Amino acid sequence: MNKGILFILSAASGAGKTSLVQALLERESSLHVAISFTTRAPRSGEQDGVHYHFVAPERFRRMVAAGEFLEHAQVFGNYYGTAESTVRSQLEQGRDLLLEIDWQGARQVRMRFPQAVSVFILPPSARVLEQRLRNRGLDSDQVIANRMAAARSEMSHYAEYAYLVVNDRFDTALNDLACLVRAERLRCSHQAPRLGSLLAGLAE
Repeated sequence: MNKGILFILSAASGAGKTSLVQALLERESSLHVAISFTTRAPRSGEQDGVHYHFVAPERFRRMVAAGEFLEHAQVFGNYYGTAESTVRSQLEQGRDLLLEIDWQGARQVRMRFPQAVSVFILPPSARVLEQRLRNRGLDSDQVIANRMAAARSEMSHYAEYAYLVVNDRFDTALNDLACLVRAERLRCSHQAPRLGSLLAGLAE
């Protein structure tokens, strides 16, 4: 069976990554997201096992000690991690998998999966990014200032990614992501195993 493709998607907070991922998964039904573990509390509407695996810090630390994570990182005081066994199992089954992680996690994943396809989502400007954070109406001025500083640090790692997508117009950014997924699926290394009988017949 042809192995699946591993996609990495990263962005600074407020760049619209989560909304793009949700829309991309609806459009590309054969693309699946890897559910991460986190120590933060669920937000309104989030479900355990659907959006994240919500675990206590003690359990997370045990998983780290046992080497269960493909990647893990601390973000805004909470820990996030992706179980390696789940990722490898799904890829071996031929499922294309999406990891929605930060640059620290992406760097760790690329060390284990150098063939992974990495994409960084950028806002159209720092001003727009700050306005998006303010429009949430959830954070104080100091928290927003901290998030902007973290965002600038995150975005400074853009050169570590294979692709850059600017989320100015949502539909355009979504189409760009869908095109990347389709292009990667059309690579000879992925197409040839699927087209074995066709290729054999054409070569006769």
